Amino acid sequence: MADFSPIVRLEQVRLALASQAGIVPILKGVDLKLSAGEAVGLVGPSGSGKSTLMMVIAGLERASAGRVMVAGTDLGPLDEDALASFRRAHVGIVFQSFHLIPTMTALENVAVPLELAGRADAAAEAGRLLDAVGLGSRLSHYPSQLSGGEQQRVALARAFVARPRLLLADEPTGNLDRATGGAVIDLLFALNADSGTTLLLITHDPAIAERCARIVRMEDGRVAANGA
Repeated sequence: MADFSPIVRLEQVRLALASQAGIVPILKGVDLKLSAGEAVGLVGPSGSGKSTLMMVIAGLERASAGRVMVAGTDLGPLDEDALASFRRAHVGIVFQSFHLIPTMTALENVAVPLELAGRADAAAEAGRLLDAVGLGSRLSHYPSQLSGGEQQRVALARAFVARPRLLLADEPTGNLDRATGGAVIDLLFALNADSGTTLLLITHDPAIAERCARIVRMEDGRVAANGA
């Protein structure tokens, strides 16, 4: 049976950024809990703070106020090196842009997180996961030799290879056509179900959001709805 204790807990999280017009509030007191094994769709209009919230959960942006707890760790006191180590151990991230390293093969791109963690089986495990996402015959191909859908599958494999407790996906099909995007989303939910990884998925597509167990809606830097 899945463990539904909170893996993410945000308490009155605020983030304000400096601009030429002065300090701009982006997140305005966000409270949110994600349970282990949950699939949650994060929706809302452009500029509502969805991507910023995901960056805060990943430790890529530091909250101006409030508390960010992920996998039992308070991210607030951690320095940049500790945050990077924390992400490698617990968090996988998939962006709309694939963010693959162009000079590395598919296998090398997926192996990077394991190599940074000192895993001796990095290449073997990367190959296994690429095979699982249907790219077993493309291990030695560079990103420029892969289609958009194939590149996103490599990015998914890289995000999952260290078996993270939390997967953050920010519009992962935004640069793909509908058919290819649908296949990537199917794969994303299949990997989530097979691994028990908590999934937080930003999407503008209501059909994709409805596949999640719960939908969280953001408006103007706040959580406006937090139900199913």
